[in-house]
Amino acid sequence: MKWLVGIFAALYLFALALLLIGTFGWFGQEKDPLSGVFLIPLGLPWNLLFDRAGWTGPTMAVLAPAINLAILFGIWRWRRAR
Repeated sequence: MKWLVGIFAALYLFALALLLIGTFGWFGQEKDPLSGVFLIPLGLPWNLLFDRAGWTGPTMAVLAPAINLAILFGIWRWRRAR
């Protein structure tokens, strides 16, 4: 279970890095409006819930995968304590 949390955290950090690189044009990359697309599948189902509740915006798109990471981390800690 620990490896799953680590893989998800690495994917989340990679998607955040791609978002920052594409948004600000770092490392000679052209600015790209779709640079945050990799955060969407990592944040499911929370980004759909936020959208239906009317809470849209880049902050919610960035925080949605963090909820899944917190849930995975909590499950890992709970299983380790058992």
